[in-house]
Amino acid sequence: MLHSSVNTWKNTSNMDLLRVVTCGSVDDGKSTLIGRMLYDLGALFEDQLLDIRQHPTAPPDFSLALDGLAAEREQGITIDVAYRSFSTTRRRFLVADVPGHEQYTRNMITGASTADVALLVVDVRKGLLSQTRRHTYLAWLLGIRRFILAVNKMDLVDFSEEIFRSVAAAYMDFLARLGPGECESIPCSARFGDNVVGRSARTPWFRQATLSEALHEIEFEDEWEARPFRLPVQLVNRTLENCRGYCGTIISGKTKLGDQIKVQPSDQEARIAEIVTSEGRRDSAIAGQPVTITLDKEIDIGRGHLLCGMDEPAACADYLHATVIWMSEAPLVPGRSYRLKIGTKAVFGQIVHIKGRIDLATLGLVHTETLSAHEIAACNLRLDEPVAFDTYEQNRETGGFILIDRISNDTVGAGLIHAGELQFRDLPWQTMEVTKSSRSSLKKHRPAVLWFTGIPGAGKSTIANLVEKILHAKGRHTYLLDGDNLRHGLNRDLGFSEADRVENVRRVAEVAQLMTDAGLIVMVALISPFRADRRSVRDLIGEEFIEIFVDTPMDVAEARDVKGQYRKARQGTLSAFTGVGSEYQKPERPELHIVTTKMSAEDAAKKIVAYVERLQR
Repeated sequence: MLHSSVNTWKNTSNMDLLRVVTCGSVDDGKSTLIGRMLYDLGALFEDQLLDIRQHPTAPPDFSLALDGLAAEREQGITIDVAYRSFSTTRRRFLVADVPGHEQYTRNMITGASTADVALLVVDVRKGLLSQTRRHTYLAWLLGIRRFILAVNKMDLVDFSEEIFRSVAAAYMDFLARLGPGECESIPCSARFGDNVVGRSARTPWFRQATLSEALHEIEFEDEWEARPFRLPVQLVNRTLENCRGYCGTIISGKTKLGDQIKVQPSDQEARIAEIVTSEGRRDSAIAGQPVTITLDKEIDIGRGHLLCGMDEPAACADYLHATVIWMSEAPLVPGRSYRLKIGTKAVFGQIVHIKGRIDLATLGLVHTETLSAHEIAACNLRLDEPVAFDTYEQNRETGGFILIDRISNDTVGAGLIHAGELQFRDLPWQTMEVTKSSRSSLKKHRPAVLWFTGIPGAGKSTIANLVEKILHAKGRHTYLLDGDNLRHGLNRDLGFSEADRVENVRRVAEVAQLMTDAGLIVMVALISPFRADRRSVRDLIGEEFIEIFVDTPMDVAEARDVKGQYRKARQGTLSAFTGVGSEYQKPERPELHIVTTKMSAEDAAKKIVAYVERLQR
């Protein structure tokens, strides 16, 4: 999702390549502006010229040079990122035309993550909209410091200098509040070509560069080769003779034979013995070049490790301070486990604290318990293991990450690391002489967690209670953790919001794990409605986790309504009630599936006990 600015290791031309992202709100004329510039520069192919001149009597529709999807042409909007590469006699360009709709924010991030300059297009009649601010903030957040403001549709306000200056001043004020940055404002009309390539006679008061001139005059240096050496290991090649090769693309810096390197996060050191490229063995390699590297000694390196220069090695952390851009329609819930991918490394982690949502109008932090789609927030993340990183300001590739839903595998968020620390490596685990195995041996049975899940009124507590009675009679050491009972003490401070439900499950899982460490067979009767949270419990407890789905039709459970909860939920006095106001996600592959309409509670208990007894053999 967040990519490095280095996509190819060597330009095939002597001309600089400038990467431009065009962004702004819907219908401000981004595609039309870029299409017009390509047309005036003579950079359109014959089929594209035919596209924009579909009706001989109508004026050309320049947006069709970029909007290639059928849905885009039907709706007159940009949906996906449209890339256009072209060259002039002075410079090569790669332009990313990104969608203006808020729902396609992730596409905007994709286009901006590799750009050198952001071209913000604004409809002069509307001025700065929330999406204009959002795109500017995201571009700045992603490391872009050069901006061009194209104040479009000037023909609709009679090329008024006063209106143009007002819009430009408002934008410059907003940009200045973000931090250091450069911006050039240009009045233009994409439809008629005013100040796009040629200078307009209708703006005699404007003497600065046209859009095309401004893009040609931007000066920048590709500093990736001068930055510290970074090579994320993508593959370990074991086919080389008598050694292992570590394959990947150098994302920054350079290296040569004999260089001392550090491997993060394991903190190992070695020297480079060999560098192999697609063109054969080399004495050195530079940023952007795919290589296979061998070392002078055998050390434990795998996919996800980061090879670094000794002068400025990457940092390591299992606790991150980051800005998170949330992109899923389902809200972000603190405490829920996500897969975090940074470079070639993937680990599990949770957002443990949202410090505040960023208000794009004031740029201040607003208190929130969760995040909705397209919102941006300052967050703290806790990871299951340390990762190697640079801050995003230092290196886009090693400072950016994505968050992946563990159930759907959808990318739900993107993040930029600002700082990190090793919280839990510095807290050593105290070794105890009496172990889980010795406690289990004393009790003469194996520990287990029998996790009963189902909708309210399904019969979880009833069946779990019967199971404990039978196991207790057999001399097994047991304990029953009931969800309702725990809310009188351990979880009395939690409500029924999604975030509180996640925390409820997490706390119960931690207690259950401690009880298995004591050698007990633990019954947990808990609705635990979300698959992702039950997956986290399974990961925490391991092979001792036994998921039992107590499957009862909604009408049957509601007819029982022993505690009167369904009645209250239907009356609206009990909000977020599972099955009525909140979703219950059925287990997909539970160890035991108990259908209560096909067997009694007593028979269900006997079936579960028989399963547990088989595990004891």
